[in-house]
Amino acid sequence: MSFSSYVFCRMCDKSDKKRDMGLVIPDTVEYVRNISYGENKKYHTLDICWPKYVADGAVDVKRDKLPVIISVHGGGYVYGSKEVYQFYAASLAEKGFAVVNYNYRLAPKYKFPAPLEDLNGVIKWLWDNKENLPVDSEKVFLVGDSAGAQIACQYGAIYSNQEYEKIMGIEKPKVTLRALGLCCGTYDLKKQLTEGGCKGALRDYLTKNPLKYGEKLNALEYITKDYPPVYLFSSKGDFLMKECKPMAEFLSGRGVPCEYKIYGNEQTGHVFHVDMKNEFASKANSDQLKFFKKFLDRQDCIWH
Repeated sequence: MSFSSYVFCRMCDKSDKKRDMGLVIPDTVEYVRNISYGENKKYHTLDICWPKYVADGAVDVKRDKLPVIISVHGGGYVYGSKEVYQFYAASLAEKGFAVVNYNYRLAPKYKFPAPLEDLNGVIKWLWDNKENLPVDSEKVFLVGDSAGAQIACQYGAIYSNQEYEKIMGIEKPKVTLRALGLCCGTYDLKKQLTEGGCKGALRDYLTKNPLKYGEKLNALEYITKDYPPVYLFSSKGDFLMKECKPMAEFLSGRGVPCEYKIYGNEQTGHVFHVDMKNEFASKANSDQLKFFKKFLDRQDCIWH
């Protein structure tokens, strides 16, 4: 691991622990932990949660088929875990969704495209277990922030474009991906490499010779009108805020239904939406779910 990635991981760990101090999973949410979805015992684990219901004065866990949100955590490809996102996941479940919160393989030990393969593995797990869970495999949404937003964005291209699916060598499952929620991300790997070079966490992820991946890094060129609808958002204090509007304009130019919004003030920082104590997080997450609900029942859905 590069020194800059090491420092980044230490800072994030300290910040995340402080942010979540005192939080607990609400009693209104059924939260099932540490389910295996692959061969790697350390990284291939997931949690799934869904809302409990009150019936005759008692709390019951119903097995209704719910729309599903899969959360792709951030962390610069070198940091992050489902534990860091557990309270965020539970907050989404309270709003009427089943939420999958999972770990994926991290750099520098695991390189590109390991996180994309793992996301595909989670979706395959969802498909394989749909009969035994309160999930609707025809109503699946992806959310991601920071590096997780880039991963989710790239996966959307794999999912919606057969040519790019073949280039990546990742065979998508049969679930219906209805929309994406992308927060505080940067989306163009080719542009990042050209303007900023391959250093730090990006080098840990793509190696010192990223050009060997060739067309696999060119995901945005494979975004078409068949790409899932997208809710993009950031905050005024996010160092990647400038990426939000151009990406929204790019998607709209490709015929993709898209909305974007900037939240908060200059003190509202990167990935603010996972801070359950932040007043702007509640608004942003609520707006994202309102966007998702527009696409729950569309019968002309072509992104599957």
